[in-house]
Amino acid sequence: MTDEPKIKKRVYSESEIVAKLKEELPHWRYENGWIRRKYKTHSWKSTLMVINTIGHLAEAAWHHPDLKASYAWVEVLLQNHAAKGITDKDFELAKKIESVVQWQPGKETGSLEGTPQTDQRFAYIKYDD
Repeated sequence: MTDEPKIKKRVYSESEIVAKLKEELPHWRYENGWIRRKYKTHSWKSTLMVINTIGHLAEAAWHHPDLKASYAWVEVLLQNHAAKGITDKDFELAKKIESVVQWQPGKETGSLEGTPQTDQRFAYIKYDD
């Protein structure tokens, strides 16, 4: 396996980042050099599942976020460490994380119904709706 080629990545300016987040990732924000998003969960078990999901997506993309977590939340922080800023890689991984973590099968047609909303024992993510 070869290392990623040393191609200079475009680093976005702060104003470009803020505009792109507003348009494409409205639940994400730019702060202290990172794009970030906090996902609220219902329990530690849910928090761990979100962390593992993000870990899988990040490893597959070969881009590694910083994570902060507590009992009922996970915060994702993205920055391209090699480029020392926010690049397309950060935005693309953020979009993938967002689509997977916020996926609600019960809102789609098909046999995947999603977790029961009437029984909090099965509560998982606090969706943005």
